[in-house]
Amino acid sequence: MRSLAGCAAGLAALFLCAAGMARAQDITLISREGNIVLSGSLQGFDGEFYRISTKYGMLTVDSQGVICEGPACPDLVAPKAVIRLVGAADAGQRLLPGLMRRFAEGRGLVWRDAPPAADQAWAALVLDPETDQILAEIAFTPTDPATAQAALQAGAAELAVSMLAVPGLHAETLALDALVPVMAPGNPTPEVSTVALAGALSGELTNWAQLGGPDMPIVLHGLAPETDMAQALANRLGRAPVLAVSHPDMAALARAVAKDPWALAITGQAELGPARALPLADSCGFPLLPTPIAVKAEDYPLSLPIYLLTPPRRLPLLLREFLDFLATPAADAAMAGAGLIDRSVARAPMTQDGLRLLNAIQGAGEDVTLADLKALAAVMDGADRLSLTFRFEEGTSALDAPSQTNLATLARLIGAGGFPDQALILAGFSDGTGDASANRALSAERAARVAQDLAALAPDLRPDQLPRVEGFGEALPMACDETAIGRRLNRRVELWVVPDFTPEPVDQAPDLVP
Repeated sequence: MRSLAGCAAGLAALFLCAAGMARAQDITLISREGNIVLSGSLQGFDGEFYRISTKYGMLTVDSQGVICEGPACPDLVAPKAVIRLVGAADAGQRLLPGLMRRFAEGRGLVWRDAPPAADQAWAALVLDPETDQILAEIAFTPTDPATAQAALQAGAAELAVSMLAVPGLHAETLALDALVPVMAPGNPTPEVSTVALAGALSGELTNWAQLGGPDMPIVLHGLAPETDMAQALANRLGRAPVLAVSHPDMAALARAVAKDPWALAITGQAELGPARALPLADSCGFPLLPTPIAVKAEDYPLSLPIYLLTPPRRLPLLLREFLDFLATPAADAAMAGAGLIDRSVARAPMTQDGLRLLNAIQGAGEDVTLADLKALAAVMDGADRLSLTFRFEEGTSALDAPSQTNLATLARLIGAGGFPDQALILAGFSDGTGDASANRALSAERAARVAQDLAALAPDLRPDQLPRVEGFGEALPMACDETAIGRRLNRRVELWVVPDFTPEPVDQAPDLVP
């Protein structure tokens, strides 16, 4: 048999061309020029690349550049693909079905729910709308993090949803949530500080009166220690909470907390259910609100990324296209519909954020003058803040991992003309440790460093496209400087946009001499 290998583009890219082909049979791949010939045993074909065992070892060959000869060469058919998803129960059930359905239907395919197996939370079929042929079987099996990782590494699963990044596995941020303290609706406690909350979770504080509430014992609820959420929370605290009652998932946790008048728990904001959120503040009383822009900018200290983990091997074409789909507005809409926070860049007017200005006034030390606050307000007037915020690795001038992602996003937005008639400002801020004038200089240096990194990442940008740099030192605190986490929140570089109708420079054409 002799076939020109490869799948058509567009919708046919979903049709994994050879899932049912003969395995480990001899084939010969011949380059289209005829000068390269590879013979061996076919190990796999995903519609785009051959995987072939040869005397040179295992090789991956692009099907577009070769002709396949031999009994195992795949036919151009559309057999069924099997997609196995594993991982965190709550996120996998809340988010993945809607995302994958939006992905399939956006390509004109049919999504149909299917009866799940005994160990599966949900299952679905993807069908050809004209022939009703099944193109893919998709199923999600809830597992603990260790089981999910083992399944990925053993080839027993293609993707895992997790709240933990794992060494050796690529972690793609799928969506964001916020960890929030919750209590029963009738509990009168007005708010809890981060310090008091940590004390209650560790078992050091045992009475609601110690949190500013009634004189009643705290009953600490939480998730079973093997769940993703419990492990993510333990990583934040440095130890596992001392629980009185544990639950298998966040839905059960929320129901139990709502019924227990003196319950306290931590859960995802998307999973509040009948429980009531307990407002969070820092140790100086600064409100810490889990708004979308605060979570995206990591101004909220308990922001929680939800990851898709992928194994260190080539994924089928269908799943690679799904991962690309996650960066689209359609994916953002599906995440918002699931009650989670999407990865898109958020924007908010600075003048509407009166809480930040109030914090600036209340938190201003003796070294922050009225002139400093006026200078800050003058730049804030008419500006919008974007959720792209930059922070550095502790004790270094290197951007941390989320900030590097933000920088790449900013470079892409500027290059695509995403800020017409607007100018960008990188506004640097510091914590309140040390001399105010030194902090202003340091904050300006940090903002300048972000601008330098941006210019290095995107050398094609014109100088007038780069943000201007401002440094305001400790004049706009996000949190109290008395804790390490508060100081880290305050050390940041924000991205602001302001109206700017200056005409763009026009390249001058050379004079034409007859």
